Amino acid sequence: MEGKRPGPVVMVRFDMDALPITEENESDYVSQNPGVMHACGHDGHMAIGLGIATLMARRRDEMAGTLKLVFQPAEEGANGAEAMVKEGVLENPRPDVFLATHVWNEKPIGTVDVSSGAIMAAAEKWTCTVRGKGGHGALPHQTVDPVVATAQIVTALQTVVSRNVSPLETAVVTVGTVHGGDAFNVIPPHVELSGTIRTYDPATRETVLRRVREVIEGVAAACGAAAELEIVSLTPAVINDAEVAEVVRAAAEAVVGPENVSSGERTMGSEDAAFFMQEVPGCYFFLGSANAERGLNAPHHNPHFDFDEDALVLGVAVLMHALAHYLL
Repeated sequence: MEGKRPGPVVMVRFDMDALPITEENESDYVSQNPGVMHACGHDGHMAIGLGIATLMARRRDEMAGTLKLVFQPAEEGANGAEAMVKEGVLENPRPDVFLATHVWNEKPIGTVDVSSGAIMAAAEKWTCTVRGKGGHGALPHQTVDPVVATAQIVTALQTVVSRNVSPLETAVVTVGTVHGGDAFNVIPPHVELSGTIRTYDPATRETVLRRVREVIEGVAAACGAAAELEIVSLTPAVINDAEVAEVVRAAAEAVVGPENVSSGERTMGSEDAAFFMQEVPGCYFFLGSANAERGLNAPHHNPHFDFDEDALVLGVAVLMHALAHYLL
């Protein structure tokens, strides 16, 4: 959406995808498709985006610059943002500023959290196959037991953060799956396990990645087994630009009042908006959407998730104030 006068290019992103969850709410807008549900509020984000588009179109003659509205698919685990960057979404025109928001049932309706710096973690997925030598469960001395090796690996991984990361930093190493064996009296030849790694700080990330590999491979070797480890980087950390965050903070204070605007909300969850924000200075902020009195406070990714729709009005208002700073 181009204004009548030259000015900055502001990109606002709204994710669109649902989740593979069967909705258990009772409402006139419940999902019509079993196994598919808007359980994270992305339908609300689309509504906010359409509201922004409608209001800014009415004020197009006042605009000095360009508004770039991006409706993004595949945020939930498929890195749709990364694909869009590769396909050129940040070109023609290239944004000067990036904005995004998320309805947030961790905070009550009428509140907004705007922080500078890292607010969402970088995410890695790791998968590992521990290979030993299978055999009869009654003759373990003739085997190299990958189950025992895996058990020790899982335990040893718990020290990666506690003994390698400063207590003032934050990191998570999680083992999410362990699969091995098919019979009660057979020692299997291999065990497969997988998990995730979450960090904010790049230096901490490198330390954790290195130590996870050293621990897994070293413990496996100590047990006489071998470990095949693959670590895949999923998303970088979401890091808010201080100057853009200050603009959004002022916008939020104008809408909900300074007393209802906080900072410091951080999560070890990941968000592929980070791929946009690696290229463009931006701010990603949390929009309080829970209303306990109305029973609208189930957590995200829950079959009962829903939110107070007043958050949509507030989201439009905050973004409109921020856009006015840049474009009106």
